[in-house]
Amino acid sequence: MENLVIIGTGCAGYTAAIYAARANLAPLILSGTQPGGQLTTTTEVENYPGFPDGIMGPELMMRMQQQGEKFGARTDYASVTKIEPADGHFILHTDAAPVEARTVIIATGAAPRYLDLEGEKALIGHGLTSCATCDGAFYRDVPVCVVGGGDSACEEASFLTKFASKVYLIHRRDELRASKIMADRALKNPKIEPIWNSGIAAYLTDEKGEVRAVTLKDTNTGAESELEVKCVFVAIGHVPNTQFLKGLIDLDANGYVLQQPGSTATNVAGIFAAGDVADHVYRQAVTAAGDGCAAALDAERHLAALGE
Repeated sequence: MENLVIIGTGCAGYTAAIYAARANLAPLILSGTQPGGQLTTTTEVENYPGFPDGIMGPELMMRMQQQGEKFGARTDYASVTKIEPADGHFILHTDAAPVEARTVIIATGAAPRYLDLEGEKALIGHGLTSCATCDGAFYRDVPVCVVGGGDSACEEASFLTKFASKVYLIHRRDELRASKIMADRALKNPKIEPIWNSGIAAYLTDEKGEVRAVTLKDTNTGAESELEVKCVFVAIGHVPNTQFLKGLIDLDANGYVLQQPGSTATNVAGIFAAGDVADHVYRQAVTAAGDGCAAALDAERHLAALGE
């Protein structure tokens, strides 16, 4: 019987592990198929506190894992397929052996939606990203594009005007679906140029394997053209990794875990959530880490109340 099992890694899961391990809970981390989470797909991280010269995403995740294991956390690379409540504890069914736990922290994150084009995965971090806040500063004085038509796309495009020489806002329809205030703000910005009724049909790369342009396809006529950009920012939403939780805990209409007010607790006593699996507003490494800390403290207090 484990005191605490943390499902997922990333900044939320690893920070939860550090705090729980230092509280002598000897947490077990089930990392799943992508140990380290989304930051393992990024290159340099410049906005995580404590690293004024930046740090590579995979290295930051490796350091967090090592820090947790130094204090007694353990890592298993199993993936959880189902959680079953059982007499005051939980049975976690995995692709390996089942695990029993008194408390559980869900830190499985959310996966950004991409365009499902050829060679896409290899370009993430090399001119393709889903986070303007994370990567916008790397593209100063060069043209970039944002794909999407909602509030997130407009917000990303407006943010990118601080750095890029030009921001193309590519949308498959002839009007944005963003709220009026967000749409007006983006369209009134002289550095943002909307490209209506269009989608990206292909990424074009240079000799270094970095994005140099995209092939645009008109959604009405099918005509194709080339647009020179140094980075593509995809803002068509995220998918929280909560498929295995349906029917167990409360999720919102988009599948994000609903936390209790002022807590990381879910509606099921003993199950907590941290990071992007519950946060569809900020989605930053540092906010996920803070949530992981809070979840570990909440789990520790829950165990103390049980007398464990």
